[in-house]
Amino acid sequence: GSAYRECMDNGTWALKSNYSNCEPILEEKRKYPMHYKIALIINYLGHCISVGALVVAFILFLCLSIRCLRNIIHWNLITTFILRNVMWFLLQLIDHNIHESNEPWCRLITTIYNYFVVTNFFWMFVEGCYLHTAIVMTYSTDKLRKWVFLFIGWIPCPIIVAWAIGKLYYENERCWFGKEPGKYMDYIYQGPVILVLLKAVKATLVLLPLLGITYMLFFVNPGEDDISQIVFIYFNSFLQSFQGFFVSVFYCFLNGEVRSAVRKRWHRWQDNHALRVRVARAMSIPTSPTRISFHSIKQTTAV
Repeated sequence: GSAYRECMDNGTWALKSNYSNCEPILEEKRKYPMHYKIALIINYLGHCISVGALVVAFILFLCLSIRCLRNIIHWNLITTFILRNVMWFLLQLIDHNIHESNEPWCRLITTIYNYFVVTNFFWMFVEGCYLHTAIVMTYSTDKLRKWVFLFIGWIPCPIIVAWAIGKLYYENERCWFGKEPGKYMDYIYQGPVILVLLKAVKATLVLLPLLGITYMLFFVNPGEDDISQIVFIYFNSFLQSFQGFFVSVFYCFLNGEVRSAVRKRWHRWQDNHALRVRVARAMSIPTSPTRISFHSIKQTTAV
């Protein structure tokens, strides 16, 4: 089918094109059912591993009291990944019939999920700004204000509110999830996301392999042949789901300050444990017979 726009009696064109006759160019889910099922398993597995690694990284940053600005930024980025992945799991639990009925609580979950998606991008941008300032501009990071980065990272709330209002009045269907031809409300938050991603990559190419490559896939056409489509399905599923794991490894588990703090805690625990063992052994040594006998004689004499 094709899209068309009606010419009105007064010679003007209708405001919106009619997409009712359009069909997807490639019905991937019907064409590759087995591959999509495997990709879904990869998605679940990757998100589970990512959430586990992210939670460990979150706890390490929280408990080790490493409070420099760089690690605070890492910690907030990890937080957005955790919240985003948790909301992804909640979205997977929503039944198709609930999507069609467009329940208010379902729309709320989609709104919260999109908010954490956007904040995730904004914290990537903050990471890029910090690295650009510290490395390229050789500016002293001690002079940077923490509240400025926190404000930038969590600012997308007005963007999502504007998107939700637009969805409510113009595209109030299917729990506001998914995108269809001729509907542009999602660009309210996707536009800033693309802009922030491009700015972050411009700030420093270091972040591109770690944070940007999965989102650059949105601009890639996998091609029309079957092999390209299948490779794209698996590649996209793997990178999207395991990204949180890679971020945890790079920003926390391989972080020199974190590893040093963990080693100090470990050595301190070993020293305390060894001390407790020595004290327990000393307390458990029985009194010698000679001392008992002398003590008994002394008590008898006193009586």
